[in-house]
Amino acid sequence: MAQVEAVAERIITAKPDDVFDALADYNGTREKLLSEHFSEYEVREGGDGQGTLVHWKLQATSKRIRDCLLDVSEPTDGELVEKDRNSSMVTTWTVTPAGEGKSRVVVTTVWNGAGGIGGFFEKTFAPKGLGRIYDSVLGNLAAEVEK
Repeated sequence: MAQVEAVAERIITAKPDDVFDALADYNGTREKLLSEHFSEYEVREGGDGQGTLVHWKLQATSKRIRDCLLDVSEPTDGELVEKDRNSSMVTTWTVTPAGEGKSRVVVTTVWNGAGGIGGFFEKTFAPKGLGRIYDSVLGNLAAEVEK
């Protein structure tokens, strides 16, 4: 099994603390940021960053639906990590300053891919598809915090 990685990033015209707070607000803002690829959103514990347990289904393709149950941690300032209890998938959101009143948001998801020919196709195509999904989420985040 090879590790698969998908990355997306965006500069957002808002203060890093405001951007991070929006991402970490699982009880309110976060659900509004998700694209049509996400369904069955439910906060099961917590709801504000560290200690949150959140569930959703992610439909990456017409045939591929991933049932995610995510433990949220904040290992460092500006970093939000979502570890899926149902798979090896880990998503890290990093928010850093990008000049006066701007933030750089990078979202990176890694997981252990399949082996063989299926793994080859997964490693080749899944990062692009997931990157497009996260581009949409980052666009929604920008629209939410750049008000």
